[in-house]
Amino acid sequence: MVPMERGHLHPITQTIREIYAVFYELGFEVALGPELEYEYYNFDALNIPADHPSRDMQDTFWIKEGLKDAQGGVKNVSGTDFPGRNLGRRLLTTQTSAVQIRFMESHKPPFRVFVPGKVFRNEATDATHEAQFYQVEGLLVDRNVSLAQLIGTLEHALKKLFGEKSEMRFRPSYFPFVEPAIEGDLKWKDKWLEIVGAGLVHPHVLRAGGLDPKEWQGFAFAFGIDRLVMLKHAIPDIRLLYNGDLRFIDQF
Repeated sequence: MVPMERGHLHPITQTIREIYAVFYELGFEVALGPELEYEYYNFDALNIPADHPSRDMQDTFWIKEGLKDAQGGVKNVSGTDFPGRNLGRRLLTTQTSAVQIRFMESHKPPFRVFVPGKVFRNEATDATHEAQFYQVEGLLVDRNVSLAQLIGTLEHALKKLFGEKSEMRFRPSYFPFVEPAIEGDLKWKDKWLEIVGAGLVHPHVLRAGGLDPKEWQGFAFAFGIDRLVMLKHAIPDIRLLYNGDLRFIDQF
């Protein structure tokens, strides 16, 4: 009788759990959001302008659906749970940041949340890019939140994941939903690799979530989980994570 092989967790799932273990110690709880999202949560409420390049067809998978208006176009969606709010078209979520607004709408601060999820980008695939990949979002909202607190949190987390001797650097950047914005790089085999985008939550985003930015502040950050997996296990091609080849998966 041939013995049955035991199943095990995919390396992406393993890494999500490792990251969560780090942030659980810092008081973060898990929050989840839909993969099929409204334009309002994915773009509008995150202070992303209507003419921002990320809304172009080459980056976003838009869903063709909805009622037709008199000119044959698709009407915007306005659900009964959101009276007077134009939720816009639906799309495959491009970023876990969309969960920020949903969580703020339904919870009272202070809070700390950890948001793992699959996101989708309409782009060509190669060894370092996929049309689907995983992100993890972090959101902290409280009083008297500082950039130093954010940087300290990120340094602590990445040293837990990659070792106490890990070297990091931070540099100014731009994301519409945070101000100021930074990017964090990890030194890996004598090269600096971008590993995280972060910043203090923009006042417009706090207002969209129903919070008063004069009373509450916050920070947010996002890691690309696939990149962390590739770094930790020296995986040369991101597509190996999704092709279902057990010869590859059984190594972990």
